[in-house]
Amino acid sequence: MTRWLAAAVLAAWLGASAVGVVQAQSSSPRPRPPSPGTARAAQTAPKSTAAPAKSQQPVTVDADQLVSDQKQGLVIFTGNVVARHNNSTQYADRMEVYLDEKGDKVMRTVSTGAVRIITRDCRTGTAQRAEYYDAEQRLVLTGDARVWQEENVVTGERITIFLAEDRSMVEGGAGGRVKGIFYPKREGEASSNGKPPAGAPCKP
Repeated sequence: MTRWLAAAVLAAWLGASAVGVVQAQSSSPRPRPPSPGTARAAQTAPKSTAAPAKSQQPVTVDADQLVSDQKQGLVIFTGNVVARHNNSTQYADRMEVYLDEKGDKVMRTVSTGAVRIITRDCRTGTAQRAEYYDAEQRLVLTGDARVWQEENVVTGERITIFLAEDRSMVEGGAGGRVKGIFYPKREGEASSNGKPPAGAPCKP
């Protein structure tokens, strides 16, 4: 039953090509989150071929338990959740996946508990809660939100990352204050906006 449910969730997210991937994940022993260095290295993009369209990208979700409520279009993963999609990785204690009315497309996900995000451009974020809206490719981190890349870091109560547009917005909490620390490029260091070359792994 668990294998079928997992396959159904990812098939809805990705299309039929996801089924084989999910079944393999579901039938294996319960996964443990890899070390931060391993997780970052694991999201290396292919070097020689162009990245496939978002709808064709493989999606995998590993967790200790999966519960499905088909009437509400809700699937809940709990325990050491690791989700990977389009060279981005997300870790959490719990992830809720909300489907559309037909149950064939993911509308949004809500993650809570030890949330950690590593985006495809090597930004790392942590927060108490993360919401991802697929149609907009918008990621919202709330609760002691922190995002950093290399030595640069921003903190606030709420950080919104527009993944497709390569931009973000930081909002303060009750005091309305945010904090950013940015280091100038060292002499002789090439400017790359903090992004690794195509195909290069993110630094641990």
